[in-house]
Amino acid sequence: MKVKRLLAAGLALAGLAGSANLHADEVSDWNQNLFTAIFTAKLTALVTTRVTALVQAAVFDAANGVYKRYTPVHVPPTAPNGASARAAVVQAAYASLIKLFPTQKPTLDLQLAASLVNLADEDGTFGQSVERGLNWGQYVADQIWAWRSTDGFTPNPPAFVGGTNIGQWRPTPPAFASGAAPQFAYMTPWVIPSQTQFLTPGPPALTSAQYTADFSESKLMGSTNSAARTADQTLFSIFWNGNTAGFWNRTAVQVAEHYDLSLLEKAHLLALMNLAEADAIICCWQAKYTYVFWRPITAVALADFDGNADTVADPTWTPLLITPSHPEYPSGHSVASGASPAVLAAFFGDGNEFSVTSELTPGVTRNFSSFSGAELEIRDARVFGGIHYRTACIDGQALGRRVANYVLANALQRLHGNAPLSDTSAQ
Repeated sequence: MKVKRLLAAGLALAGLAGSANLHADEVSDWNQNLFTAIFTAKLTALVTTRVTALVQAAVFDAANGVYKRYTPVHVPPTAPNGASARAAVVQAAYASLIKLFPTQKPTLDLQLAASLVNLADEDGTFGQSVERGLNWGQYVADQIWAWRSTDGFTPNPPAFVGGTNIGQWRPTPPAFASGAAPQFAYMTPWVIPSQTQFLTPGPPALTSAQYTADFSESKLMGSTNSAARTADQTLFSIFWNGNTAGFWNRTAVQVAEHYDLSLLEKAHLLALMNLAEADAIICCWQAKYTYVFWRPITAVALADFDGNADTVADPTWTPLLITPSHPEYPSGHSVASGASPAVLAAFFGDGNEFSVTSELTPGVTRNFSSFSGAELEIRDARVFGGIHYRTACIDGQALGRRVANYVLANALQRLHGNAPLSDTSAQ
């Protein structure tokens, strides 16, 4: 889209956009717009990790291209002199979302108009700085899109239906759907060199003491009407069954506000966190479709055949939560919820107070005094929901942390030492 046409459209919509104007800052606003689009489209938590990485990569490279402070995700920081970083962020996010969600264009156009109003001069016109920023943001979005369009996400591979051997995953009730998005197992990572760089040890042997303990805990605590599970444990198991990236992006923006991060620093945080989560999930899916381990709902029904004298079958057993349609080990939610808190702790320290909400339990807020405290609750939530074993959650969070530490050490590094950052040079 040419800049003049874009600016004209923004002015035409300005009157409609005023009430929708959030304006915490452009990075925060468009992170919220991103999740509005995700929830409108009803994306799975899995696909969300790719979408958030793509948009936040474009936002970061757009802002960083103006300030030239870090190594880029993909696009070298060569914005024209005097370009507005704020405008670049807006256009990079908008252009990426239009490509991802073309049917949501009317809503995205209104959100764009709201942002453009805040960039206009007092007389309602746009200066050269804004024009340059918008052009740069569009360029960055196009480059990121072209790069990730060949990452292996499409075309969809043949349906994966698992196996029939004892211990192997197979489609589970109620939908008996084939394995979700097996292509994530071989998609091109964002930062890490390979999906197999961070191998997990694998699920415990069916005849081991660890498997017996895992099986027994999930069967007891995770059943639909478990008498051993408290009301709060039931609540938080349902609460955390929402979109994982949504939880952690809301948390990141909330905590960043407490520290008054600059536009670029906030973009830096969100890019690192979402890249780490996306790469961790790619590693997770590689492990899932390597080990192809069965879910509790299958294991409990077929326990008489697992060769373990200490596991007892119950064909009528059902879990609290609907079992996701992909192999059990490791836990995807745990992997993502190992990666994101590791990035947040690296920025702010672990001991930060924050609150989080869930789209699955409207009106419920859970409060934490540390990122690690939320991690531990999430670990319990997947077990008490009856869809995972504890080993998958422990190993999953460890995998997420390892990937995050690699991303933090190798991606988006300072170009000019550790000098204090000032965002006043380009608005």
